[in-house]
Amino acid sequence: MSENTIHTYEGLFLFPQSAGSKLGEAAEHVQGLLGKVDAEIMSFGKWDERRLAYEIKGNKRGIYFLSYFKLAGDQMAALERQCLLSEDLLRFMLTRADQVDVELIETSEGREALQAEIAQRAQQAEEGTAEVGVRATTKAQREAGEASEEAPASDSPAKAHAAEAPAAEEASTEEAPKEEATEASTEA
Repeated sequence: MSENTIHTYEGLFLFPQSAGSKLGEAAEHVQGLLGKVDAEIMSFGKWDERRLAYEIKGNKRGIYFLSYFKLAGDQMAALERQCLLSEDLLRFMLTRADQVDVELIETSEGREALQAEIAQRAQQAEEGTAEVGVRATTKAQREAGEASEEAPASDSPAKAHAAEAPAAEEASTEEAPKEEATEASTEA
């Protein structure tokens, strides 16, 4: 018996973190997989980039894409096969989402945000080649800044010593009454 009814599905696709440099290609790959089985994409976007619970094929971090789509039930096996054959995907999860509200599906739409992130990463990659020398000086400046934070905040060593002196005097005055009380108790 073939299932020709169209259902709503939710797909979560996991890519290695290295796909972040070519985020557009990863998104196109998922959309291509869905296109091969004639799925109607209702919502698509980058869900998150996070640390994995355990290593998958040597990857400790991954990028997730979330998609809601409509697909004929008999095409689901073909989609699973396409995902299994994909060398770019680390993992995928496909679930039936007929119970999910259309409003929730519409709010998870992230194509515009994804395009903006792709453009931003491309711009950063262009600037990154020019900033290699800048990063080295920034690191040196950061290390110098950390060294100055470890030193006292005063302008000169004399002021630093002067700031420490009142604290030492306060500590010695607190100890003096204790010593007098001890002497008084031993005399009695």
